[in-house]
Amino acid sequence: MGADAPQQLRVETATGLLVGARQVLSPYFNERPGGIPPELIVLHGISLPPGEFGGPWIDRLFTGNLPWEAHPYFKRIEGLKASSHVVIDRNGAVTQYVPFGKRAWHAGASRYRGREGCNDFSVGIELEGADETPYTDVQYGTLTALIAALIAAYPSLSAEHIAGHSDVAPGRKTDPGPAFDWARLRAALAARLA
Repeated sequence: MGADAPQQLRVETATGLLVGARQVLSPYFNERPGGIPPELIVLHGISLPPGEFGGPWIDRLFTGNLPWEAHPYFKRIEGLKASSHVVIDRNGAVTQYVPFGKRAWHAGASRYRGREGCNDFSVGIELEGADETPYTDVQYGTLTALIAALIAAYPSLSAEHIAGHSDVAPGRKTDPGPAFDWARLRAALAARLA
């Protein structure tokens, strides 16, 4: 399926689950304070080990089962408790780790338009990739369809409030990196939401 294929995704608002997505429950989430609805989408890039794609390591990290001794890099992140709402792999498949109505632990120390603690009011979307490696056509297609589904499910979200991890945690984070094509995403979303 091409990048801009009209893939249909749907969020079940009662559960916060993406219908048809692979579900792998992370223990690293909690309630949003005061029932705050999601108001921001934060895009990330992830690969474990860095620059390597595929394999079980993202699942293992987000479920607290990463064998720290399996790779030298893993020792550097030993004890990290992190999650994201979803990951879109290199083939465009979506795995959900945290329901969208809950607070995933993806942004860390962060700020968006003067508001601290982006985890409280955001949805975290990870793209399997690296800062300097182009993301795949099918990832852009799935990402566009997912954002459209999120906006349809949560009126508090909009195409105007999408940021990179590097935008909400400048100097600390660089993802999704210079390889991410923001103009392509914005054009695809504009066409999709028109």
